[in-house]
Amino acid sequence: MASKRRTSIIVTGGASGIGLGITRHFAPQPNTHITILDVTDGTPILNQLGTEYPSASLSFAQCDVSSWESQAAAFEKVIAEQGHIDIVFANAGITQKGDLLANIHDVKPSKPELRTLDVNLIGVIYTVKLAAHYMAKNAPRGLGSGLSKGSIICTASNAGIYPFPIAPLYAATKSGVIGLVRSLARPLEREQIQINALAPAVIETNIAPDSALFRSMILTPMSTATRAVAQLVGDASLTGKVLELHGEEVTFAEPPAYIDEDTGTNIEMFWKLGYA
Repeated sequence: MASKRRTSIIVTGGASGIGLGITRHFAPQPNTHITILDVTDGTPILNQLGTEYPSASLSFAQCDVSSWESQAAAFEKVIAEQGHIDIVFANAGITQKGDLLANIHDVKPSKPELRTLDVNLIGVIYTVKLAAHYMAKNAPRGLGSGLSKGSIICTASNAGIYPFPIAPLYAATKSGVIGLVRSLARPLEREQIQINALAPAVIETNIAPDSALFRSMILTPMSTATRAVAQLVGDASLTGKVLELHGEEVTFAEPPAYIDEDTGTNIEMFWKLGYA
């Protein structure tokens, strides 16, 4: 009897924070291999996870997600070692670097620091493109009531849903991720590939510059995020969804309704015509 095909998972930013929580969620699952992509040295986290989950199948590739070349090389390495990619978490992210409005009263304007966009939005776009490229080569597998060639899950934030005046560039990246996921769902559905997003409230991670910040916040547990992940990877019918994570709750955040019938008609006509 042929052995069951192993599930191959990539988690960007998987060495800490939400990415590490996702890695820990899948680590004890049988017939699963997880590749962690992170900019840090992977030796400590692989040693730690190996102790926590002795039977886990794990590997690491050092990767700067803001670099296409770095990500492409990491994905190629996974394909060379695993042969396929089934689930990808476009999770790597950083907090806002610099103040967009800093020095606005100076004589000359200063160029804003855009590293946050490079990692949180451009990096996610690179991850999604690479994931779709390799997943399109998969044979569809039964998943719930449907078929899927793969699942892409992007980490957004509720700061991409609501105004977040303390870090507008961070908010812009997360709003961009939500728009990307909702807009790619239909074209990726033709390829039998799912794409969804997590929009967590405040989960205690190392993304904040000061851990004391979390003592002032109402926190969402990591278990809420992993429960949402399990829901998404277990149902092929879910795509283009944004799951808002708040406290113990997982809520599907729907896109705004069209302001009028003409707006909806035009959006659908763009899709029908095939260009914009």
